[in-house]
Parts: sequence; C-alpha cells; structure tokens
Amino acid sequence: MSNNGGGLKYLEHKNIDYNRWDECVENADNSRVYAMSWHLDRTAEIWDALVFGDYNFVMPLPVGKKWGIKYLYQPFFSQQLGIFPSPPDEVAQLIYTKILSEFRYSDVQINARNPVLTVENTEFVLRKNYLLNLDKQYQEIAKGYSTNTKRNVSKAAKKDLQYVAGLRLEDYLEFKKKNLQAPLVEKNFKRLKSLIAVGQYKGIGEISGVYTSDNKLCAAVYFCRWNDRLIYMNAATSELGKEVGGMFFLLDRFIRSSAGTGMTLDLEGSMIPGVARFYSGFGALAESYHQLKINRLPLPVKWLKRK
Repeated sequence: MSNNGGGLKYLEHKNIDYNRWDECVENADNSRVYAMSWHLDRTAEIWDALVFGDYNFVMPLPVGKKWGIKYLYQPFFSQQLGIFPSPPDEVAQLIYTKILSEFRYSDVQINARNPVLTVENTEFVLRKNYLLNLDKQYQEIAKGYSTNTKRNVSKAAKKDLQYVAGLRLEDYLEFKKKNLQAPLVEKNFKRLKSLIAVGQYKGIGEISGVYTSDNKLCAAVYFCRWNDRLIYMNAATSELGKEVGGMFFLLDRFIRSSAGTGMTLDLEGSMIPGVARFYSGFGALAESYHQLKINRLPLPVKWLKRK
C-alpha cells in the first residue's frame, strides 16, 4: 500500500493543518461533523491527532491530563470520532497500536466504519446508534412506526400543538436550562451555545420546537445537517412536554418535513433502554459502533476508573 508521504505521525494540536484536516474529514466516506476542526475546537479542551501519510487517514485525539497522566476521552456533543476515511485493517491496526503506546487510558468512541481488531490491552465495547432512512414518502415511513409510537403521535395530534422550525438559540438554551434531565456544568452550556451558533451561521443547524395551545414551549431539538445525515444533536423537553407527547409530535413533524429527501435521520442512539425504544419506535434501525477502551493505569487509579 502506498501511503503518499510517510507513515503514521502523532501531531500536537499546533502542528495540525486545518485545511487539509477538514478536507480529509469532509470528503471521507464515513464523514462525521464531530471530527471537523471547528466542532472539535468547541467540544474538546485540547485535541491532538494521528495522521497517516499526507492526510490520507486521520484520527482526532481529545486529550486530557490528570495526576500527570495523559488520557483520551469522548467530548460532550460528539457521538462518534475515530478514523477518517474508513481505513483498511492494516492502517487501523497501526493507529490502534499507536494509541496504546501513547496513552495509558482511553475511553473514546470510534465510528461505525472503523474495524474492530485484536489489539493487546485494548477493548472494543459495542454501542448502538439509531438511523432512519428518509428516502420514502411520509406515509410509507409512518407505517414503520411501532404501535406505541403511532398511539402517542395520534394522542399528541389532538392536543392543539404547534410545530415551529427556526427557534432562537437564546430561547432554546433558556428552555434547556429549566428542564435539564441531568446536571450540565456552565462551561458545557457555553460549548453547546457556541456549537449551535456556528451551526446556524454555517446554515447547517436549526432548532425545531413544539408549543402548546397557550404558547408554552414544551419540546425542542437542535438538528444539524451534515452530508447525507440529519443529526438529532441536542434535545430538551419539559414535564408538560412529556404529558402532551411533545417530543413524539416534534419528531413526527420533522420526519414529515424531511421525508422523500433521501437523507438519513441520525438519532445519535442511546444505551438507555427507554430512549432506545423511543428512537426505534419511529422505525429507526440500530447501527453498531464501539468504544475504544484502554486502562493501563497504576492499580489504585485503575480501580477508580473501572466504573
């Protein structure tokens, strides 16, 4: 195999050529928005890179440091990273082995087109994403809804709800803060704000919302369009939204508006059974990807990191 310009290199952040990086990621067969330089700049504290050849294959490395130990982690708002484009096994083997030599701890999610190989002291843990193909018309897609989803969509349709595309970022963030399902520290709110703002500026991001009959926002989702994917990237719902089926209504209306486009709705998946059921209830099919896990920490630290 020709690697067009050398073997595998570890590049510190300051030495990464952003133009060549973005060209490689954007044109990759397995392109993911999470690996674009502007996305990584807003989600990772620091990111270095592994580059094979002349930017023929790249892998972002979100780097953290604790107790003097450098480690890899998965940034917020980034479902799949890994190697771009889809690598042959021999390139993936080189990259995984290099990660093992550089890091004593790794908990990073590679993408669905990255091979799972046998690498010493490295574990690949299965995760599930959910994808819905939007090539058919709405009536055909809706036939694939589960009985429970059909019932909830029907109930929500009788609640006099209003679907609105193009919500203001400030309104969304205020709504999300009031209705957090789990704590989110302020710096991560700032990251989310920056991420959505740049998505809107680039014309690839839009916030959709659902209002009740008395004009109360009850559910909202930030969708990001990337290549052939419409990504359900961030969502919020209120207790009222749960009562009236706001998220069922929102997703059904979004599917109506996007049906027949040939795009794929990427629901970003979940290992939480209830959330996975919600996604699969719209006819979305599971896509497998993996966590790349390494734990060669000293024993006392290793035990702490096991959970």
